[in-house]
Amino acid sequence: MTAEGNVVNSDNKGADAIDEAIAKGIDFDGTPIPPAKLELYTKVMALEANRQRSGVSNTMRSRIVRIGAKHIPQQELDKLLEEAGFAPLKEKEIAFYYGGK
Repeated sequence: MTAEGNVVNSDNKGADAIDEAIAKGIDFDGTPIPPAKLELYTKVMALEANRQRSGVSNTMRSRIVRIGAKHIPQQELDKLLEEAGFAPLKEKEIAFYYGGK
């Protein structure tokens, strides 16, 4: 493992860790990210950057569902969404995020 790879435990946490690794072009294990992967990622992110947004609350809810489903049981996440004033989980979200569990 390279010296950069030895820092994995402290550098691969938090929302910005992925963006920082991509900017460096180095994966968490210290290996370079292949140029073709970086190029495709940059292209797709540029398209996303130019997309019209529907609103902050919609994006917040989407992120909460997408990330929350990895960490929070379905019934609890549904309750938390409703308590915060967001729409409850939709059937398609339940099927997608919790269907295989």
